[in-house]
Amino acid sequence: MIDFEWYRSFISIYKHQSVSEAAKSRILTQPAMSQHLAALEAEVGEALFTRTTRKITPTERGKELYSRLAPLIETLEKTTLEIRHSIQSSPTIMIGSPVDYFSVRGLEKLKNSSLRVIHHQGESEELFDMLDQNRADVIITTQRFSKPGIEYKLIEKEEFFVTIPSSMIGPADGDNAEAWLLSQKWISYGMELPIIRRLWREHFKKRPELDPHYVIPDLRGILTAVEIGIGISLLPHYLIDNSVKRGTVKTVLQEYTVLNEIYIGYKTKNKSDPFFQEVIDELLKG
Repeated sequence: MIDFEWYRSFISIYKHQSVSEAAKSRILTQPAMSQHLAALEAEVGEALFTRTTRKITPTERGKELYSRLAPLIETLEKTTLEIRHSIQSSPTIMIGSPVDYFSVRGLEKLKNSSLRVIHHQGESEELFDMLDQNRADVIITTQRFSKPGIEYKLIEKEEFFVTIPSSMIGPADGDNAEAWLLSQKWISYGMELPIIRRLWREHFKKRPELDPHYVIPDLRGILTAVEIGIGISLLPHYLIDNSVKRGTVKTVLQEYTVLNEIYIGYKTKNKSDPFFQEVIDELLKG
């Protein structure tokens, strides 16, 4: 009798084209995966993969079996998850992300979701640990840590602008941009000058020789500090748009911006979960 796990192992090996990587993604040992494959090949009566010293490739019979099995396995997994969730009145999704992005962008994207959301805040390494240890179902992050069984999708690119109080006079035409920037009081997210350091590296090809005037580990707090005239900073477009429209801040040196990529991270095994997919779809919306 064919074991359902043989099919799941076969699908995983087919996708990874590697027994060892498939074993990692399924949290099984490599010998166990090899046994599943050998048992299925014995049942089918033909080899499903051609093995070389460097890779494993599907045979024609392997391709045929995959094309028939893949949609059936996905349907079974989806049905199981739907049944499991149907007994829960309000399925819960745990999301880990930087608090600033989630407060300004995440909440807006998820406002029509039918799910209960529990939010955990943290920086990139903390967020990855949350996902890895199942303390978060989804993370929103600017850094991708490579590990089998974890996937990322690009949500959007955030653009950071040099942001100053509306009452402040910006640099005049012909002014040396770096000299003007160095002469200002900077408000930073941290002492190590995150993002600000990127600005100098990308546009001036060196590290900034400055100390922050204020350190506020909250982008919304930094925006408030800029609005009341404490200093200048580098802030993302989605955070400052309304303040620019209200005239409480303005941007200068628009050619000196920094782009940051924002990703959704999640475990591959959860992709078939319809409620999980609902969150992914909402977060991917513009």
